[in-house]
Amino acid sequence: MIPLSLSWSVGVVLCWISLWPELQSALSPENEVPLRPTTWLPEGKITHVRLPKGKTVRLYFTLKKKTSGMSLTVSPCDLRIEWSLTARTLKDKPFKSLQWMTKKSTPEVWWRGPGNEEKIHSFSGNSLHTYSGPTHFHASIYILRLRSKLHNSKATVFLHEGKGPSGAFPLLPNDTTVHTLGVGMTSVTLNWSPSPSLTSQKGYEYCVLVNSQNNYPSLCAAQDSIQRKSEVVQNRNEKKRGMTPWPILKEWWWEQWDSYPDSKDTDKLEDFQCVCKGAENVCTVSELLPDTQYYFDVFVMDKLNRTSVAYRGSYARTHEEARADITTLREGELRWVNFPDRSFNSEQFFNFRPQGWQQSGLLTLQSCGRDEQIKVIVSSKGEVLETQKIGGELVQIWLQGSPSYLIHLEREGTPSKKIPLPAGLTASVKMQTSSAYHKRAVPSLPSTLQIKSFNKLRTCNSVTIAWMGTEERSLYCVYRRKLDSQEESGKALALNTPCLGPESRSDTERVLCKYFQELNPRRAVTTAVISGLEPGMAYVFDVYLMRRWGIPIKYTSKMVKTRRDC
Repeated sequence: MIPLSLSWSVGVVLCWISLWPELQSALSPENEVPLRPTTWLPEGKITHVRLPKGKTVRLYFTLKKKTSGMSLTVSPCDLRIEWSLTARTLKDKPFKSLQWMTKKSTPEVWWRGPGNEEKIHSFSGNSLHTYSGPTHFHASIYILRLRSKLHNSKATVFLHEGKGPSGAFPLLPNDTTVHTLGVGMTSVTLNWSPSPSLTSQKGYEYCVLVNSQNNYPSLCAAQDSIQRKSEVVQNRNEKKRGMTPWPILKEWWWEQWDSYPDSKDTDKLEDFQCVCKGAENVCTVSELLPDTQYYFDVFVMDKLNRTSVAYRGSYARTHEEARADITTLREGELRWVNFPDRSFNSEQFFNFRPQGWQQSGLLTLQSCGRDEQIKVIVSSKGEVLETQKIGGELVQIWLQGSPSYLIHLEREGTPSKKIPLPAGLTASVKMQTSSAYHKRAVPSLPSTLQIKSFNKLRTCNSVTIAWMGTEERSLYCVYRRKLDSQEESGKALALNTPCLGPESRSDTERVLCKYFQELNPRRAVTTAVISGLEPGMAYVFDVYLMRRWGIPIKYTSKMVKTRRDC
């Protein structure tokens, strides 16, 4: 009789024997997970590699026994990456128990076996870099390690067996800088040293990329930027703008990378412009915006291998638009503005800064030309505040709430005859700006600018005149001028123009000045008796409202004749 413990042991053994086929199948090498992912790097083929943030990606390759040299080219997309090339040599042959592993798992076999590694080359940067050198005779396998520390990235790798250049990437000259030959208001002219690839072979061309953000170290970096901008546009659901930013783009350009955005998305990316120039190494980029900084990148394109290399990009700022001179107006300054007769349309610019913390002021203007069409545009911080036509009537514009104002005077139509001013000057517009302290609105004007004379109060050597004032306390000055017989006939009253003020009059013509104020506008009438006149003579009387702010206001001239017999 078999003991119970022994029978249990025999049963377990028989069970293991009966299950051995399934266990052997479960432990087959096809179901094993390698310690490290195994990716073989093919020779003579461009390989795109994605690099997760902070993780090392390994690519393995072996070389033919009689190969004496090799070259390995790594082209980062945009960000700085680190990569190194090492050769691993086995001390002993792999374990016989692992010989059944497939070629795909061969690196795993060598990792388990004893051996040593020798670093051949390492590089850190975001530019294309190539290692060229002899092969290691005893090397069992080569390992390329790539890593991006800060962000997800990608790179392009190309392995070439043999000595000499691989020919997979275009060649750059010794001088890789893009030079700026000339800068205009809407165009920039560039040139660069010729690529050896274009001087010796066909199938290459230059492409210039223009944008207003930054330079790109590779075509892949520009492509990723376009992709990100396209996604932003899609997320915001913007409408199509109907303008393609790539006016002379080749079809193969879009086919170079599988992840390029669709053309319907790139139509919205107006920040980018690209033009392919063939074999010409001089390019003028036009249709740019004035006073804007642009970045220019030049790529040498291999249309056969669909690869590219980048020159070291440059940048330039286009010239600003020609602007008219801006004249600063002083506090209370009276200015006569003259437009040249030779121009059909003309404009002038002035700047005014009100004094005081209230930042309020008054702009007054009057036209001095007969039938001259002049417009004033007042703006601040790029925003138009007021637009008015300027005629014979006084224009008052209240300025408030801004530290600085731009006053734009624009003449429309043909020039007209100007009024002669003292010292032989001519003017189109009379203008004055004043800071208005403690005021909250435009000063009031008289209800009428007519001067009235009283026939019953007229004598041989005096006349009595009256005019309307305002509710504000103001100074009124009366001027007189004796007319000769020809002027008396009414053929010449040259001084009867609102544009001319007290500054155009002689002090001998001033007869009196008086202050007046009446809170009730309907009763704001003041009078003056002008004496010392000659009998039977005609006189022209002018009244000027002298204000603290703004241009003095001239009343309509009044002609009065003294009595001959008294």
